[in-house]
Amino acid sequence: MLKVLLASRNAGKLREFAELLPELHFIPWPAEAPELPETGAFFQDNALQKAEGARAWWREHGAEPVDGVLADDSGLCVDALWGGPGVLSARFAPDLLAYQDKNRRLLAMIPDGADRAARFVCVLAYAPLEGEACTVSGSVDGSLAFDHRGEGGFGYDPIFIPDGQDRTFGELPSETKHTLSHRARACAALRARLGLD
Repeated sequence: MLKVLLASRNAGKLREFAELLPELHFIPWPAEAPELPETGAFFQDNALQKAEGARAWWREHGAEPVDGVLADDSGLCVDALWGGPGVLSARFAPDLLAYQDKNRRLLAMIPDGADRAARFVCVLAYAPLEGEACTVSGSVDGSLAFDHRGEGGFGYDPIFIPDGQDRTFGELPSETKHTLSHRARACAALRARLGLD
């Protein structure tokens, strides 16, 4: 089993990756490690920045050997907001701590009668301890709900309704979400790329 450092302290992401990639043993980004950069213009740029930054830090300070580093950059792209918040999804509404409040603010920004189409995008970067990093991606189309619905998932899940469903990712059981989500699709691509199938 590959031992992989996850370049994230997001507990929701750690839980999802453990469920979506049971072939990997994940080590979370430690509390004492620095914040990782996210200054790219695109999801791929940010994922690579985080994976390569985490690998460099771990080589100097890592408490145990790992086979590689996995980083994720993902976000919600809303047509009525010109693709926003997009790569800024994690930094949207920094004055609000609770995602329920962030979600309601985002929904309030959608003009009345506007198209509510949206998509979730996920780019994963995997950096082996030695060698070149690679990226894979996944996305799912859908629309925005009119309010925060459901307590499952995390982040923007309770306001996103995937195409073909009438419930948000916050309302759907995780087993259903894991057949549809952007992160599930990116993980399937990573599994194929690493020869884990």
